[in-house]
Amino acid sequence: MKNQLTIGVGTMMLCLGACAQKNAQLPQPNILLFIADDCTFRDLGCYGGVNVETPNIDRFAQEGMQFTRCFQAAPMSSPTRSCLYTGIYPVKSGAYPNHTFVKPGTKSIVQHLSPAGYLTALLGKTHISPKEAFPFNYLGDTGDELDFDKMDQFLAETIQKKQPFCLYVCSHQPHAPFTQGDPSKFNPEKIQLPPYFVDTRETRNEFVKYLAEINYMDAEFGKSLDLLKKYGLSENTIVVFTSEQGNQFPFAKWTCYANGLQTGFLVRWPGKIKAGSKSDAMIEYVDVAPTFIEIAGLKVPETIEGKSFLQVLAGKENTHKKYVYGLQTTRGIIQGSDHYGIRTIRSEKFRYILNLTPEATFQNIVTSGTGTGGQFYKSWITKAATDSLASHLVYKFQHRPAEELYDVVNDPLEMNNIADDTQYANIKKELKEKLLKWMEQQGDKGQQTEMEALEHTVKGAKE
Repeated sequence: MKNQLTIGVGTMMLCLGACAQKNAQLPQPNILLFIADDCTFRDLGCYGGVNVETPNIDRFAQEGMQFTRCFQAAPMSSPTRSCLYTGIYPVKSGAYPNHTFVKPGTKSIVQHLSPAGYLTALLGKTHISPKEAFPFNYLGDTGDELDFDKMDQFLAETIQKKQPFCLYVCSHQPHAPFTQGDPSKFNPEKIQLPPYFVDTRETRNEFVKYLAEINYMDAEFGKSLDLLKKYGLSENTIVVFTSEQGNQFPFAKWTCYANGLQTGFLVRWPGKIKAGSKSDAMIEYVDVAPTFIEIAGLKVPETIEGKSFLQVLAGKENTHKKYVYGLQTTRGIIQGSDHYGIRTIRSEKFRYILNLTPEATFQNIVTSGTGTGGQFYKSWITKAATDSLASHLVYKFQHRPAEELYDVVNDPLEMNNIADDTQYANIKKELKEKLLKWMEQQGDKGQQTEMEALEHTVKGAKE
């Protein structure tokens, strides 16, 4: 990890100290959002992860509010980040497949916070397009590690300019391939695999590499907090940690199960949020931008679809939404199915999933047996030939029924599909109607929208 950048000497350091004091007195708080990359929320210590070491994240969870039910609208980085920065759902913004771009004229958090004098920057992974819609002050992306020298310099500059800032720190971890961290910290024979995994030696060896990257990402988050402290910015900065969508192992990323769409979400705001508090309010990534806008003292534009949860942060409300939505567009992902569209809605107690082409086989880079993870999935297929549970999991991952329904209270891992159980027929009907209504409102035409996905990718736009 790189050393911190030394900013100036002598009188300059005295100036920074004085300016830091003034920054702490700004009417608007600073905002820092740290986002992981492909990290299943259940694999964080504060969310019940039993294998991992996340001391910085776990300690941070005790300093603010931990959301137990935060969701994103798509289980892939590009549409997720576009949604996070714009406050607009994927199909409405146009950014619904992976490697995507938003429609012309779409505005992001940068333009929305500008009237309040915010300096808005992004360090690390981008995966958004076009830059006209996302005119961040880009602090650089090494493609692997975060350049904390650049973050150090940015914080120093905001203090000198006496302006509030909104900074997104975007890690590349624990996205595959798993090359960072120290896997020797974890014993592959002793870790506990999720019950929806096929237990093989190859899976365990791959999973400890993933755990090592989570540990590495945790250290990056700790470094970010240390830099705020260095400049005396901790007290006047709202800090958000979020884990993004799930990992690349089966039943997480590229799926609309909780492991794909649910995310860890922690917020610290000294003097405003009660330390060690938890909220069961259902929130979505689409709600983050309007929350930041309201925190900045601005009116949320009508073009934004999300709803601010500032009152939840303040402890004045304990609920936010009755339903959250999600979609997966497999067309366009590496080694993905030609088309495999998924739509979902989740209520307080149930998740309903609509698979648009149940006759198709779900495929991605893992099932193809190529790239990172290919070997471990091959071990699943090999074991499936002689093991009934392995056979069931392999089939379930790649072949889905037209409809799925899960009791998320009694079945939080969403392993028991009750869509065909007649006692839940009314619940399934109600959720399906609400999902279809949301799709109509979004301009989502189902299979037609799926077939048009390549027109909404950066590659497709150039061809």
